[in-house]
Amino acid sequence: MKRLQEAGNIAYFAGGCVRDRLLGHESHDIDIATTATPEEVQRLFPQATGLHGKAFGVVRVPSGDYSFEVATFRRDIGTRDARHPDRVVFAHPAEDAYRRDFTINALFYDPVSERLIDYVGGQLDLVERKLRAVGNPSQRFSEDKLRLLRAVRFAANLGFAIETETWLALQAQAVTVSLVSIERIRDELDRIWSGAAPAQGLDLLDRSGLLAQILPEVSALHGVEQPKEFHPEGDVFVHTRLLLDQLHHAPLPLAWSALLHDVGKPITRKADPSGRIRFFEHEVVGARMADRILSRLRQPNSLIEAVVAMVANHMAFKDAREMRPATLKRLLARATFPLELELHRIDCLACHGDLSIYEFLHSKLEELPPSDISPPRLLTGHDLIALGLGPGPRLGSLLEAIRESQLNGQIRTREQALELAERLIASSHEDSRPPIDSTKPL
Repeated sequence: MKRLQEAGNIAYFAGGCVRDRLLGHESHDIDIATTATPEEVQRLFPQATGLHGKAFGVVRVPSGDYSFEVATFRRDIGTRDARHPDRVVFAHPAEDAYRRDFTINALFYDPVSERLIDYVGGQLDLVERKLRAVGNPSQRFSEDKLRLLRAVRFAANLGFAIETETWLALQAQAVTVSLVSIERIRDELDRIWSGAAPAQGLDLLDRSGLLAQILPEVSALHGVEQPKEFHPEGDVFVHTRLLLDQLHHAPLPLAWSALLHDVGKPITRKADPSGRIRFFEHEVVGARMADRILSRLRQPNSLIEAVVAMVANHMAFKDAREMRPATLKRLLARATFPLELELHRIDCLACHGDLSIYEFLHSKLEELPPSDISPPRLLTGHDLIALGLGPGPRLGSLLEAIRESQLNGQIRTREQALELAERLIASSHEDSRPPIDSTKPL
């Protein structure tokens, strides 16, 4: 900053890092805005080997272990795709502030003179905890449709109220969010669900009309009644919101699982003649729906697999106390079990409040060492082949039977496993003999 200013340029910290500083939050990125052109910035900082977004006047400057985006103050002209301007012209700092999305993101700070520069009233909006578009809200959203989702993210994660005119403009343009690339939508949703207040994010997405456009399967949870003896809290949407209300900066697989764990209920809901409501296999249907939803959002395979597994498995917990030791150990050994256990906990708190199964599983996790939960296998397929069993499906099923006995504590050593394997192989040979034809004489 000193080098830019000593060369005769205006140079300020810009946007989110200024907002975060005033709110007392940690900033992960520091953006710099300056009157220096990209070429001038490169002359001052030779290590800036390439232009990043040259058309927008942005240079990335590495400095030690950090890298800073240095942008020339600009004014945007037109909008070619409801996301990017047709062209930009370099401008006065005030014009740069007026082109930004929200007043709290349009503040500048001079760290050399320790001076705040506020052209748009953003400091007052920070004090009043209000999210307000810069200038005409309809115009701001028309210039960049991603701002519709950014408004929800900032309001939810910062705990701000959206100013009335900004909110009305957001609602009016919610249907146009489909113009935003699916990757950008995904990234904003991830930041909302893993943020400080995902339940508030869900509320704003829902009331603005954005939810119905982006996640119609979640919007469809409205009005889906549940058995009051198990769900006194209300319909499936209310229940889902209560799960999210217990999450704060949660891991993404947990957050998405909480949102989608009951997404299969609208399709599977049945009421018998007495009026009793059932959701047969809603976890199976929900897992398939979660797969489609997350694939549509182009989420990474690792996230999709984790969420699908958690949605598919979330009803298994109710039978935990009746499980055979082997079944229980398989549950505890699942890669996603810690997150599944937390999903079960918040699921219970969002309805009946009974945490006895959670406490039982938590105690089992503490009671059983990892070597008991998932011990090394005692035998391999090569061992069974050496005992005379040929390759094929029977080999796999026998290995699983031996593993089941091991997890149930019926066998503990390799010798016991080999003895069991011999008995099972002998039994399988007997079962494979052709039946005697009773119509023929012996």
